[in-house]
Amino acid sequence: MPFLKHLERSRLIADRFSPEIRSKTMSRIRSKDMVPEMVVRRLVYGLGYRYRLHRSDLPGKPDLVFSSRKKIILVHGCFWHQHTECRDGHVPKSNINYWVPKLERNVQRDREVLENLENMGWDVLVVWECELKNPESLSGRINQFLSKKSPN
Repeated sequence: MPFLKHLERSRLIADRFSPEIRSKTMSRIRSKDMVPEMVVRRLVYGLGYRYRLHRSDLPGKPDLVFSSRKKIILVHGCFWHQHTECRDGHVPKSNINYWVPKLERNVQRDREVLENLENMGWDVLVVWECELKNPESLSGRINQFLSKKSPN
């Protein structure tokens, strides 16, 4: 388990908030139209590509769908999707009995969605939140992904 290496170094610290406040805070976290997704959408639109959002007939309701190209862009937050190559992809030190299973479920669900989409013939690009720090590089990566012919 990739999370265990984080846990070995961490200390147990009590949550600063009451369960009621923590619940209210967590309930306000959205799954659509988050800042990283909006940045990618503006960038893609600026490159001249048009897309559909969150198609419910596809596994995981992908963020950006390019139907005619048979391509999908998923925008992942480094924390929520546990980007192992980023400092933000860490397990919190407090309340690990809650966070470890939750984050592991997210990562497992990501794997399943990616596999299902690829089995359906979709070409998928995952954009990590930390990649938004270098928009020129990201723009080139997205443009290359969308402009190449799909092998299907």
